[in-house]
Formats: sequence, structure tokens, C-alpha cells
Amino acid sequence: MADAPAFDERSARALLATAVPEVPAADAELIALGENAVFATPHLVVKVGRDASLLPRARHELRVAAWLAESAVPAVRAAEPEPRTADGHPVTLWHRLPEPARAATTTDLAELLRTLHALPEPGFALPKRELLGGVERWLRLAGDAIDPADAAYLRTRRDGFAAEAAALTPHLAPGPIHGDALPRNVHIGPDGPVLVDLETVSDDFREHDLVVLALSRDRYGLDPAAYDAFVRAYGWDVREWDGCAVLRGARETASCAWVAQHAPGNPAALAEFRRRVASLREGDPAVRWYPF
Repeated sequence: MADAPAFDERSARALLATAVPEVPAADAELIALGENAVFATPHLVVKVGRDASLLPRARHELRVAAWLAESAVPAVRAAEPEPRTADGHPVTLWHRLPEPARAATTTDLAELLRTLHALPEPGFALPKRELLGGVERWLRLAGDAIDPADAAYLRTRRDGFAAEAAALTPHLAPGPIHGDALPRNVHIGPDGPVLVDLETVSDDFREHDLVVLALSRDRYGLDPAAYDAFVRAYGWDVREWDGCAVLRGARETASCAWVAQHAPGNPAALAEFRRRVASLREGDPAVRWYPF
């Protein structure tokens, strides 16, 4: 298998310079590097997609942003309605939010989710939350950096959880969800909490948005008191639902594969990938994972 082209700060800056020549790429601050390279300028935030396959997702995020604006939901606002491209990579422009007034809490997240979950479906089709849909692409991007046996294990696990998830009966009425409901995706501005990172907004089980924090409590060191505050603010604990373990298992599988894409040339990512896979193989739900 040929190695995937490198996507790092240098290559992302070059794409930024091509797509947004009016922004001095050398002066833009890199604030995140994952599925997108996210750059901040004085007035804009620019997201550069990791590869060309993310173009439909970028278009979706911009459409969702427009819908949330029309629905008066506090969320990040797009600066342009359509993505630009550079060498096939999608590039989207967003209004920069003011400096945060404070760190977001789980209560802030719960209140925004209640607002989002109360919305009717928009006038366009939202996709299902394909939680496991990126697994193959992430493993492909990992290439030979990861053990082929680990990749095969995650593919088998993906297929098993996909089948189990398809058979679930939700407790809550399905509808619009955020899809990656974490406090890091909430910005506290002068007027209160604002949702950010809208790429995974979907039409699916509301439980998807609630399992995220349950997993954070168990795997990522979220304070149990913060989790309890989230439950109180939202009004229901997803752990009471008999499908919780299935969605949790699917999300763990996806999270392992997501880290794998960073393994080429990044020893810390490779070590975290191996930690996660080993804990899944051993069936230990309490091994601490670290955000990457």
C-alpha cells in the first residue's frame, strides 16, 4: 500500500495560501490539526480539509450553519456559503468568535443540546450519524504505520457494532443531533454558549449526543460530578438505556481508528492508538484514554 500524502501544518498552510490568497498564510495561527487544519486570523477562522473526500462534508457543514442561523440557535456562523478548494481539498471560512469568557461546562453543553434536540427537521435532508463510516478511510490513511492485525480487528469490530446499532430501539424521539457533543465544541461568548464544529450534525438517535459524555466519564477522565451536572441539565441519563453499550462500543471503535490516521510520523499518536486497541482487545472499559 502506498503511503498517503502527508497532511501537516506545512502542507495545510500551502493549501490555505492557494485557496484564500487575501489572508497572509504565514501569519495565520494553527489552532487544530485533525480532520481539518484549522487556522485563526484576526477576523476569520479557516478550515482546510485533510483530503478531497471531505468536500461533501464541508458543504454539509455550511448548509447546517445557515439552517441554525435561521433557527436562531447559538452556533458558529459561516463567512461564505460555499467551500473554496485547493488541490481538491475543501476550504471553508468562518466568522471568528470573540475570546471565550470562560471554559464551557457540561451544563452549557446540555442546555445547547436541549435547544438543538427540540428543533424540527430542516427543509433539507440531514444524513444519519455514520459513526463508523470513517473507519475505513482512517485506517487507509494510517497505512503501514499500524499493525495490520489491529486494522483487521477494528474492521471486524466495526462490522459487529454496525449490525447491533441497526437493531436498536431508541428511548428518545430521533431528530437533529450535533454528533460530537463535547464541551470542547461549545464556545462561551459574551452572549452565552455557542455550538461549534457542525460537520457531524445529523438526523438520528438523540442518544448519540448523550453517549459521548458517558464515554468521556469512563475513558477520558471527565469528573463524575461534571457528568452528573450534565444529566441534571439535560434531564435524562443515557446509561439507563439498554442500547448505551452498543453506541459506546461503536464510538470507541471509531475513536481508535481516528487516532490511527495520525500514526504515520507521529509516535505519540501511534502509542495512543496501541493503548486504545489493547484495552479493547482486553475488554477493559476503564483503561484511561487520552484526547489526541
